[in-house]
Amino acid sequence: MIKVYNTLSRKKEIFKPREGNRVKIFVCGLTVYDNSHIGHARTYISFDVIARYLKYQGYSVFYLQNITDIDDKIINRAIETGEDPLHLARKFEEKYIQDMKSLAVENVNLYARATEHIPEIIKQIGTLLEKGFAYETDSGVYFDESRYPDFGKLSNRKIEDLNVHRINPDTNKRNPGDFALWKKKNEKPYWDSPWGPGRPGWHIEDTAITEEYFGPQYDIHGGGLDLIFPHHEAEIAQMESASGKKPMVRYWMHTGFLNVLGEKMSKSLGNFITIKDLLKECPPEVFRFFVLSTHYRSPIDFSQEILEQSRSGLKRIYKHIETIEELMESDIPETSSKDEEHEKLLRETRKNFQEAMDNDFNTPFAISSLFDFIREINRDINDSNISKNTLNDIKIFIKEIGNILGFEFVLSKSHDDVADELVDILTSIRGKLRQRKDYELSDEIRSKLNDLNIVIEDRKN
Repeated sequence: MIKVYNTLSRKKEIFKPREGNRVKIFVCGLTVYDNSHIGHARTYISFDVIARYLKYQGYSVFYLQNITDIDDKIINRAIETGEDPLHLARKFEEKYIQDMKSLAVENVNLYARATEHIPEIIKQIGTLLEKGFAYETDSGVYFDESRYPDFGKLSNRKIEDLNVHRINPDTNKRNPGDFALWKKKNEKPYWDSPWGPGRPGWHIEDTAITEEYFGPQYDIHGGGLDLIFPHHEAEIAQMESASGKKPMVRYWMHTGFLNVLGEKMSKSLGNFITIKDLLKECPPEVFRFFVLSTHYRSPIDFSQEILEQSRSGLKRIYKHIETIEELMESDIPETSSKDEEHEKLLRETRKNFQEAMDNDFNTPFAISSLFDFIREINRDINDSNISKNTLNDIKIFIKEIGNILGFEFVLSKSHDDVADELVDILTSIRGKLRQRKDYELSDEIRSKLNDLNIVIEDRKN
């Protein structure tokens, strides 16, 4: 039985999808005007594991993410660089997808671009106008916040309290908190609409996209804590007003903030780290392990010291796998007197792992259960009291956990193996050079290898 912490109810609830074993997940994607950063990675790694575990438990998961490829930030950046805004958006979208691939975030079924859903956006705005939840001004179409009394229920705020701190730069708006659904613009890029040429507001694209693929109600909506207000509040107001159905989402899930050395990540503070820059210095699986070593709802503090702890933890797992591989190749018995005991330990570990994941996807506890298992089983390995059957069961179990957490947990070739293969390649190339009578280059290769204490002797054969 999986329990999920629901931001809306502020408590853990038993997970029960709307449609049997089918699970529909939407997570807010990027506004693609710059390289994605490690805060984004924290959120998307977390939801990738959530999707993986739900699949492991037999659910049919459809994971949808939007791509905001039209926005003032994109247009302003395009003006700075002299690029076409849509071209700039595609460029950073491709970089983002590559970043996700590097981090083994691979369970998103569809990345839906805002610009490819303009008809759906226009249709939803029209519905809100018809029902009296929106109004048109000289500058655009706005959602009338006062018409939706539940506004603020996700963040636990009241409209009257919010308006005290709001300003109204657009004097045509009825209320300071009213937000744009459609912005009237004549500058490219723009799209035609019943209200004149323009571009969609930020909030409306998400609900138009989810309504297109999921309908007005679905199971999980995810994102970072910073999106709760106003973005997710606006989504709820739009969708529930347009459809007349509540709740829009059954479970709201939010990841905690990622700080760098105790401070919020910011370009002005000089602690802004892109995924691209991180992966120049850090293997992607180490960062993924770092993320999963903290519960997804908790704040996480990034530092080189903590990253090294993650590297060490991951090494312990790989060292265990290496030991198992070596033993499997050695002359040990197929069975032993402790097989039954080891089977029991495996069952208990699998149970502990699943209980941790069932408890709001508690990856740090799940990983801890794996380390406990390794510590226990290593005692019998050191005492040479383990069988090949048990080792094979352990390999299957670790692969199972790796699939859930997003790790291959397969040994790559050792440096020695790679070195031997490189020498074979070089000697083969050198042999071909000698056949062509290119003795100068072949002698240079031999000399370079000799500098590395690798001696080649030329004989008749």
